[in-house]
Amino acid sequence: MSAPVSITLQNTDEARGIIAAILADNPAAVANRFPAMTKIDCPGQLVMNRETISAELGREYDMQELNLSMVCLSGNVDEDDDRFVLQWKA
Repeated sequence: MSAPVSITLQNTDEARGIIAAILADNPAAVANRFPAMTKIDCPGQLVMNRETISAELGREYDMQELNLSMVCLSGNVDEDDDRFVLQWKA
């Protein structure tokens, strides 16, 4: 089993949509909810897709907006205009 990666987001209206999209795209992910934030853990890798987030929020989403909701992350980042991927690289 691969080492887990994680992302923690603020509990805002916008971030709740992002969290729903992340969980939809990553069936192995587990959300740990706290009063001010939600931490999502996933073995191996965690993929955030712009298309899924846009659909969940009901508007076009720029992946750079993720930085406005993010509290912290754990893993190496690989990103482009359509995806944000967390995984540990050897």
